[in-house]
Amino acid sequence: VQLQASGGGLVQPGGSLRLSCTASGSIFSINVMGWYRQAPGKQRELVAGITNGGSTNYGDSVKGRFTISRDNAKNMVYLQMNSLKPEDTAVYYCAAGWAYAGRSEYDYWGQGTQVTVSS
Repeated sequence: VQLQASGGGLVQPGGSLRLSCTASGSIFSINVMGWYRQAPGKQRELVAGITNGGSTNYGDSVKGRFTISRDNAKNMVYLQMNSLKPEDTAVYYCAAGWAYAGRSEYDYWGQGTQVTVSS
């Protein structure tokens, strides 16, 4: 599975950005897609995930501000980020894998896209 992410950039605090990710290849082997992020000096953390059936989960720090969605027909996942804060600055990674019994394992990773929130 190959993942191609896009949509990062520089935005002012309080602004919005939308990230997109397209999956290709052996997409039958995945049923969950999501976004992780990693800021300098910090561990990678889950931002949001969504299954083929539409079940979502979010990291605590983004709940209420970020929305994940997907277009199964296009094999795409989106991350709408609103009310951005400087602490959201990070490299965002698209990921895909398999979800079962409430657990998701992400085996495939795209290249990162930089999101910088700064005035």
